[in-house]
Formats: sequence, structure tokens, C-alpha cells
Amino acid sequence: MKYAFLVAGVLALGIGAVSAQQDIVKDRQAQMKATGRALGGTLSAMAKGDKPYDQAAVDAAFATLTETATKLPALFADSTKGLKEGNEYSSSPKVWDDKAGFAAHIADFSKAVSETKAKVKDLDSLKANVGAIGKQCGACHETYRLKS
Repeated sequence: MKYAFLVAGVLALGIGAVSAQQDIVKDRQAQMKATGRALGGTLSAMAKGDKPYDQAAVDAAFATLTETATKLPALFADSTKGLKEGNEYSSSPKVWDDKAGFAAHIADFSKAVSETKAKVKDLDSLKANVGAIGKQCGACHETYRLKS
């Protein structure tokens, strides 16, 4: 009887661990989608003239991008390597195999967000500077993202 409880306990812990790892993957997907909306749906859309310039929306977009830069390392925990992401894109194993390179991309993204945020005061400064963030996103995606 004790053995049955022990086995049930171990199985419950294992299921809980898998569930926690899937939660990280879901959080990663949600954060990346929020990042895409902030950069493409707000900042780039304003820079292209598809949306009117709105400082409150710019500030909110930069808050999301800053949050992403802060959260990225934890969103790619070692325990999530190889988990099915279930959307159009997935993470390349290179994220975990080249930790130093991935960390450097995160640092570059964080720097681009911080520097661009400090420079953007109006539509003209947004147009002149927002591309730096997109460049960092694209460089990381080129190496560390796979199309499913």
C-alpha cells in the first residue's frame, strides 16, 4: 500500500513538472505575441503612417518591449528545450545549444529597446529609431526561430 502511494506521488510530481514546463512555453508564446503587437502593431504602424502617433500607446509599447527583454531568459528555461510549441513558429534547439549567443542577442535587444525608448519623443524620432529594435528581433529570429 505504501508503494502505491509512493508511485502515485511520484507520478503526480512528474505530471506537475510537465505542466509547469508547458506553462512556460505558453507564457513565452504570449510574450512574443505581445512583443509583435507592440513593435509591429503599434510602433512600426505609427512610423509607417498606418496609425496616428499616440504617445500613450508608444509608452505602453515600450513597456511591453522592456518587459520582454527582462523576461526572455526565464522564458527559455533549459527544461523547455524540445517541448512542442504548437504554433506557426517554434524555438530552434540553438537557443539551448548556443546559450552565450542567445544571451548576447537578448542583451542586444534589451539595449536597442532602452536606447530607442530614450530617443523617441515624437513621430519623427520614432521613424528614425524604431528600426533598431526590429533589426534585433529579426537577427535573433533568423538564428533561433524555426518555421513549423
